[in-house]
Amino acid sequence: MPEISLAALAQVAEYFKVLSEISRLQVLNCLRSGAKNVTEIVEATGLGQANVSKHLKVLMQAGMVRREPRGISVFYEIADPMIFDLCEVVCDRISNRLLAQAQQLEQFKSREAKNY
Repeated sequence: MPEISLAALAQVAEYFKVLSEISRLQVLNCLRSGAKNVTEIVEATGLGQANVSKHLKVLMQAGMVRREPRGISVFYEIADPMIFDLCEVVCDRISNRLLAQAQQLEQFKSREAKNY
């Protein structure tokens, strides 16, 4: 892997910091099915309106979400669907790790049962 500058690493850290908040992940997941206005996001996530607005602002600043005025409403949508590829990689890694831990636990139980 090539050497990465400290400035670039800082930007990567900021990007992941945006994704480290569960409410923002809820908003992103909600928008996965298509553009929605704040009211629709609030209804789908159960988060408060002020909370959703705050998280949408952070997601927009990070370039993950964009807003589009439509008549008297503003709709939010995913700016880069690649974000879901990243989330799927992480979910797969977590799933594999949990599966490995479950297998280790079963092996441990089997050994313990043989000792009795």
